[in-house]
Amino acid sequence: MLQTAFIRENKEQVIKALAKRHIDATATVTRIIELDEKRRSTQVELDTVLAESNLLSKDIGAMMKSGEKAKAEILKAKTVQLRDRSKELSLISEEVAAELQQELYTLPNLPADIVPEGNSAEENLSVFEAGEIPKLHEGAMPHWELVKKYDIIDFELGTKIAGAGFPVYKGKGAKLQRALINYFLDKNTEAGYKEMQVPHVVNEASGYGTGQLPDKEGQMYHIGIDDLYLIPTAEVPVTNIFRDTIIAEAELPVLCTAYTPCFRREAGSYGAHVRGLNRLHQFDKVEIVRVEHPDNSYKALDGMVEHVKGILDELKLPYRILRLCGGDMGFTAALTYDFEVFSTAQDRWLEISSVSNFETFQANRLKLRFRDKDGKNQLAHTLNGSSLALPRVLAGILENYQTADGIVIPEVLRPYTGFDIIN
Repeated sequence: MLQTAFIRENKEQVIKALAKRHIDATATVTRIIELDEKRRSTQVELDTVLAESNLLSKDIGAMMKSGEKAKAEILKAKTVQLRDRSKELSLISEEVAAELQQELYTLPNLPADIVPEGNSAEENLSVFEAGEIPKLHEGAMPHWELVKKYDIIDFELGTKIAGAGFPVYKGKGAKLQRALINYFLDKNTEAGYKEMQVPHVVNEASGYGTGQLPDKEGQMYHIGIDDLYLIPTAEVPVTNIFRDTIIAEAELPVLCTAYTPCFRREAGSYGAHVRGLNRLHQFDKVEIVRVEHPDNSYKALDGMVEHVKGILDELKLPYRILRLCGGDMGFTAALTYDFEVFSTAQDRWLEISSVSNFETFQANRLKLRFRDKDGKNQLAHTLNGSSLALPRVLAGILENYQTADGIVIPEVLRPYTGFDIIN
C-alpha cells in the first residue's frame, strides 16, 4: 500500500507512475488527498475540543472548591456540549479513516523506473535466454498425452474426485513430483533460506497484508463458515509471519523458503492453452521470501534471479527471463522478472516463476518495520519468488526429456527419484 504522506507530497509523480500500468489514477489520488485533509482537519478540531474540555474540567474543580457552584454548573453545561461534539468528531474521523483506507487499497504499487512501457504480455522485455531446445523424435507428444501413456498423472480421476484442475499424481509421477519439491527445497536451504512449514489457510488480515485482498478476492477460495482463505501461494503465510513486527537492522536480511500446495480459482481460464498441467486449481510450489533493507533490495532481487537461473541450468531446461511491462505486472510489485520454460512438444513458452520486489508496498500494509542504527523505525522491503512452481516445470521435463523409449529423468533429480527413466 502506498503511504498517504508520499501521495500527498508527490501527487503528479504518483499519477504519472501509475499511467505506466495504463491506469488513470487522477480521481483516486485526488480523493485520497481530500480524505486525508479532512481526516487531519477533523483531528485538529477534535484535539482542540478535548483540550478545551480538559481545561474546563480543571476550572470546574477549582470553582467547586471555592464555593462558586453556580458558575461551575454553567461550565458543566458547556462540557456536555463539548463531549457531544468530541463524540461526533470521533465518529467522523473513524468514517473518513475507513474510507481513506479503502481508497488506498485500490491503488497498485508504483512501477520501478526500469519497468518497460506496455499493456500486455506481448510487450514484456526478454532480458536473458539459455539452454538448447531439444529436437524431439517423431511422434513426440504433449504432456497430457504422455501422462496417459505412462499412467503417471490422471486428470479424469481428479475431475471425478474434485473437478477439473485437480489432477491425481500416480506412481513415478507422484515420486517425480516429490523429487522436485525436495530438490527445490534443498537448493533454497543451501543458498541460506530457512525452511518453514506454514498454514495452508489464512485469515482476512493476512490476505490484505500481502495484497491479495481486495485485488484478487475473486480468485481465492473462501471458506465462508470460518472466514478463511485457501492460500494462492506460500508468499502469503510466510510474509505474514512478519506482520506487526519490528526487526533489528542487524537481523536483516531475513530469508525463508516453504513448500505448500496452492489454490487458485482461475476464473475465466479456458481453451487449449490451459490444457493439462498448464493451469490448475491446485498445484505445488516452493517459494522464497526475503525481508531486506531498502538499500539492498534490488541487489537481493538480482541474487534471487541468479538463484532461479542456477536451478534451471541444473535441470538443463531451455528457458528465458522477461522483465514485465507496466500493464502486465502484478498489483503489488514494483519490478517483476518472469521465468519461462520452452515446451518443445507444445511449441510455446510456459511461465514457471515470478521473482518480484515489492519495495515498501507490502510492508506498509503489514506494518513490517526495522529499527535502524539511530533507533528509528523504517519500513522494510519485501521480495518473493517461485523457486519453483511445479506443474509447468514438470510439463517441461516430461515434454523436453521424452524419447522413443520413455521419459528420461534429469540427472540432477535421479538421487531424489531413485530411477532414471519413466517407461
